[in-house]
Amino acid sequence: MAEEKKAQPAKDSARVKSEPKAKRGDVAVGAKGKVAALPAGYSARMKKHYEEVVRPALVTEFGYKNALEVPRIDKIVLNMGVGDAVNDTKKVTAAAGDLALIAGQKPVVTRARKAISGFKVRENMPIGAKVTLRQTRMYEFLDRLITVALPRVRDFRGLNPKSFDGRGNFSLGIKEHIVFPEIDYDKTESIVGMDVIVCTTAKTDDEARALLRAFNFPFRQ
Repeated sequence: MAEEKKAQPAKDSARVKSEPKAKRGDVAVGAKGKVAALPAGYSARMKKHYEEVVRPALVTEFGYKNALEVPRIDKIVLNMGVGDAVNDTKKVTAAAGDLALIAGQKPVVTRARKAISGFKVRENMPIGAKVTLRQTRMYEFLDRLITVALPRVRDFRGLNPKSFDGRGNFSLGIKEHIVFPEIDYDKTESIVGMDVIVCTTAKTDDEARALLRAFNFPFRQ
């Protein structure tokens, strides 16, 4: 009996070592926060749209001679500031949990660099959360942002086509994070806003604007 008990952990360890590891960007977070590997050969809908529709349209419009010149979305950064954290630091934890549900990735808690007595902010105090999305998670978030979240914004009249930084990066603000379907309104302690920064490889704002328009970004006319 003693020999059988000693041999069992060895079998389990061998089984665990033989399981393939998921590649970076090929995992998804479920409703309960558990990480699950995506099916083999899975490709995001927006990624297929870029390869089949967006890229050829940009080549036709700007006349790129090299395929690597065609601009693409490099990453999406989500930033959520919690002003009420000055009175209750637990709200930062709640906001980080909501941001994890929205992004499908664990965010990083941001802290104050220096103390500001006028705002009752202490040094190294948690004041928000941020997360950077790339590859599959980036395209999945982009899909939900355009098709689900933005149409649910109250009194939405389109995105500002001038919100570029001069280097091809676009930023937009969302006043209520509950517009995302992952957030349960009844279980949310407080409604907070968030910033969405879309970073592209475009060299000019005109190229970046054409890229995002091809992704059906609802810019104001």
